[in-house]
Amino acid sequence: MTDTVSFGYEDVAPDEKTRRVGGVFASVASSYDVMNDAMSGGLHRVWKDVFVRRVKPRAGEAILDMAGGTGDIAFRLAKSGAAVTVADINPAMLEVGIERAAKRGIDGLVWSEANAEELQWPDKVFDAYTIAFGIRNVTDIPKALREAHRVLKRGGRFFCLEFSTTLWPGFADVYDAYSHRIVPNVGKLIAGDEESYRYLIESIRRFPNMARFKEMIGEAGFVQTKVEPMLGGLVAIHSGWKI
Repeated sequence: MTDTVSFGYEDVAPDEKTRRVGGVFASVASSYDVMNDAMSGGLHRVWKDVFVRRVKPRAGEAILDMAGGTGDIAFRLAKSGAAVTVADINPAMLEVGIERAAKRGIDGLVWSEANAEELQWPDKVFDAYTIAFGIRNVTDIPKALREAHRVLKRGGRFFCLEFSTTLWPGFADVYDAYSHRIVPNVGKLIAGDEESYRYLIESIRRFPNMARFKEMIGEAGFVQTKVEPMLGGLVAIHSGWKI
C-alpha cells in the first residue's frame, strides 16, 4: 500500500483514513437510511434487492456480509435460510443493525465487529462474501479483497455492490451537481452533519472505475470476474468466484 490513501479529495496516511472513516460512520449510523436515500434518491432499496438476487443465497449456506452493520443486506439474505454473519468495523453501525433486527423480529443472525483487512475467521469457511456500499471506505482495498478470497470455500462467490461513475452522457453531470451541492445540505439539515456526507460523496469520486475494480478483484485471486452496471454505472455489482 502507498504512503497515502484517499479520504474524499484529500490524501492522508492510512491510519488517519481508518480513524476518520470510523468517525464518519459513528456520526451517521443513526441516520444511515437517510444517508442512502440522499445519495441514491431512494433507489438503494431496489439496488439491494437486485444485488441479493444475484447472490442467490440458499438455505444452509454460510454467508459473510462485510460492512453490513445496519443489516440491510443481511435481512434480505436471511430470508433464504442462509446462516448470515454480519460484520462491521464500526460498533455503532452494528448497534443500529441489532436494534433494527429486534424491532423486525429477525433472529438467527450473527453480529461481529471485524476489520475487512484482517478477518478473524479461518480459511475456507464461507460459501459467499457480500459487501454493499462499504468497499470504498476500506483503507487497503487490495488487502480486503485478498481476505475475502481467503475466507471463502472453493467454489465460493464474492459479490460487491458499490457506487461508481455513470457513463451516460448528461446524466453524469446532473448527478454530479446533485451529489456535490444537494447531498451535503441534506446531511446538514437532517443529520446535522454536512462534512460526513461530503466525504461520502467525494469517496465515490476517488473510487476506482468499474474496469479497474474488476481487475483488482481478479488480482486478489478471483476468476470469472464480472461487472453489472446500473444506471450506466452510477452503481455496479461486481462478482467473482474462488476455485
